[in-house]
Amino acid sequence: MARLLISAAHKSSGKTTVTLGLCAALRKNNLKVQPFKKGPDYIDPMWLALASGRHCYNLDFFTQTHDEIKSLFDSKSTDADVSIIEGNKGLSDGLDLDGSNSSAALARLLKTPVIMVIDTQGITRSVAPLLLGFQKFEPDVNIAGVILNKVGGSRHEEKLRRVLQEYTEISVLGAIQRDPALEIVERHLGLIPSNETASANVLIKKITENITKQIDLERINNIASTTEETSNFSNIDSKKTAGITIGILRDEAFGFYYQDDLEAFEQAGAKLIFIDAINDKKIAPIDGLFIGGGFPESRMKQLENNTTMRALLRDKINKGLPVYAECGGLMYLSNGIHWHDAYSEMLGVIDAYSVMHDRPVGRGYVYLKKNEKHPWINGNIKGADQQPAP
Repeated sequence: MARLLISAAHKSSGKTTVTLGLCAALRKNNLKVQPFKKGPDYIDPMWLALASGRHCYNLDFFTQTHDEIKSLFDSKSTDADVSIIEGNKGLSDGLDLDGSNSSAALARLLKTPVIMVIDTQGITRSVAPLLLGFQKFEPDVNIAGVILNKVGGSRHEEKLRRVLQEYTEISVLGAIQRDPALEIVERHLGLIPSNETASANVLIKKITENITKQIDLERINNIASTTEETSNFSNIDSKKTAGITIGILRDEAFGFYYQDDLEAFEQAGAKLIFIDAINDKKIAPIDGLFIGGGFPESRMKQLENNTTMRALLRDKINKGLPVYAECGGLMYLSNGIHWHDAYSEMLGVIDAYSVMHDRPVGRGYVYLKKNEKHPWINGNIKGADQQPAP
């Protein structure tokens, strides 16, 4: 099973740009490319799915056991020519001191070679101790090559290549010249999601053209193909339930869903209906509603203007329609959203107001402890008092 993990020394090194360029370039060469993202992440998988033409799946130590990670990886890679995992943050970064949930730990678990994407702005000779440090720090991680990113010209590239040739045994697989036109715009929670920009495919095409010219795809594919065998794990079985229909809001405002969650619903017997909260004027009969995250504040006037949809959903929920919402979904259920100097009305199901700040107040994982008001207090979820929630 050919596979690679793309990582970096730190976040915002350009690894998402490189990874989606790799996915699209290999796809253009008639290879079936299966993308994965070291989670938690909703936005990068949307870009990677668009580039590869296949759904992207999260691999997350915090919400999945090792066996679940292996099962998901193996099952989704079965019919692919190559699987590409994009890491998160730096190679050794993680929640725990021992690095047990880092990208390096994921590479070890899946016996996957690592290609480092190094942001070379402002460095030349220092690139050698940087990479040597990563090798020495976790010698059981196979750093199989490096892609030099944001290179400042031919002279800069030559110096970097000579340094790495002289002081390391790490292969340089490409050098991508600095080009602001290749960057995906970042916002307060990371990259702008691909479902929000009509120019996503145009940008991916431009990135792919540059990647194809500036990196050695053949060598990268050879590295991916010379990997160790992994044990095969069957899919985790899901309980079958009576057929129900679940409405899912998915549009330019709401797009944060894990593909394996949606597939788990279907495997359990549910029918999924996708609803556009911005444009749709009617809803097919549904037994429940799922509103994931997104950036409703960026489309709040459009959401407000669809008074028909807001009235339909408000009426159904007030009459007892079960609804699960998180992040942006909860904002949509509130009375309204304040952002900058603007305000837009939302559903008003939750008697509260959403106020957006210029910077995130905080983000990360939270441990929940159930009390008598917990919706699953009767024990329907095993170990609910210790279940993590993003």
